[in-house]
Amino acid sequence: MQSLYFTEEHHLFRESLKSFLQKEVVPHVDVWEENGTIDAAIWKKFGEMGYFGLATPESHDGLGLDLFYTVIFLEELQKINSGGFAAAMWAHEYLAMTHLNKNANEDQKRAYLVPSVHGEKVGCLGVTEPFGGSDVAGMRTTAQRKGDHYIINGSKTFITNGVYGDYIILAAKTDPKLGNKGISLFIVDLDSEGVTANKLNKLGWRASDTAELAFDNVSVPAANLLVEEGKGFTLIMEAFALERLIMGINAHARAEHAMDYTLQYMSERQTFGKTIDQYQALRHRLVDMHADLELCKMYNYGVVQKMEKGEYVVREATISKLKSTKMADEVIDNCLQFLGGYGYIEDYPLARMLRDSRLGRIGGGTSEILKEIIAKIVIDKKEYRTAK
Repeated sequence: MQSLYFTEEHHLFRESLKSFLQKEVVPHVDVWEENGTIDAAIWKKFGEMGYFGLATPESHDGLGLDLFYTVIFLEELQKINSGGFAAAMWAHEYLAMTHLNKNANEDQKRAYLVPSVHGEKVGCLGVTEPFGGSDVAGMRTTAQRKGDHYIINGSKTFITNGVYGDYIILAAKTDPKLGNKGISLFIVDLDSEGVTANKLNKLGWRASDTAELAFDNVSVPAANLLVEEGKGFTLIMEAFALERLIMGINAHARAEHAMDYTLQYMSERQTFGKTIDQYQALRHRLVDMHADLELCKMYNYGVVQKMEKGEYVVREATISKLKSTKMADEVIDNCLQFLGGYGYIEDYPLARMLRDSRLGRIGGGTSEILKEIIAKIVIDKKEYRTAK
């Protein structure tokens, strides 16, 4: 089935990436999980290998590759068993850099995109607010024009890379009276005067820095406005499709990793004279898990193919995240159960997998919000279209 989507070049890329991760990342993961800090040097190593330039054109030092290279990048990151490290990498490349690739002007790309490709600058995306959650239109952060600068006041929360990152793609209201039509996007340096970061203590994703950010009269050059005033909401909604598809891909990949580990464990663990993979109750439950995983994975690959062709896949990507994250939580919970008491011990990988997986049904739009979006499309016949 994978031959429908992956070429020999894709497979070679996967093997190279696996080798890199095993050498440069896996030996350090436990320390980064414990400390909640990723070694700064790893960013430049990723940049040197070209991993941050997969979706960036060669004109800006990227590789300009198709989306299935991104799929491989995401899948292999899930297999090192650190959801936090993986999130830091993909939040940089596919939340922050997506807006730079699509919406930045040439000066902005030279100042922020090119250094991001090389791992010299680390980015994040700032949309969610403490009082807003998924209500993007209800955001309270403001940006008021003062001559050749904007003065930004407000706060953001749950920002991956928000503590140790270098810049943020920040959503703020330039005209609060216009609701979602008054939202704009800015590139804001996180070392700007008036920006403060509070590191949040999370259940999972321990290696990544997740911040609550405050902006107190932060002066940002007008040249750092993305596109033009009032276009921010449309740009955010467009980017949500990719973010949700990414989280769907992450989900099927971590479920597959959990299954592979558990099957190996079950083939070695013996009770009453036979390995536990020979008990019918467990075998049949594994079959159900395998089937659900395969359905989600193949669906996700199909959505990637549609996106690669330029289709606007807001419905499909929303379904991807909704179903895949639910599946992943169920698979990983069952895998932990199959390990018995060892599944609950930190020396075994399932405990961390369970914690890391649980964010899937929350981040990037909760499952409840996703269901309402799909209901609007399917029941109310609402149409979402890309910006012209």
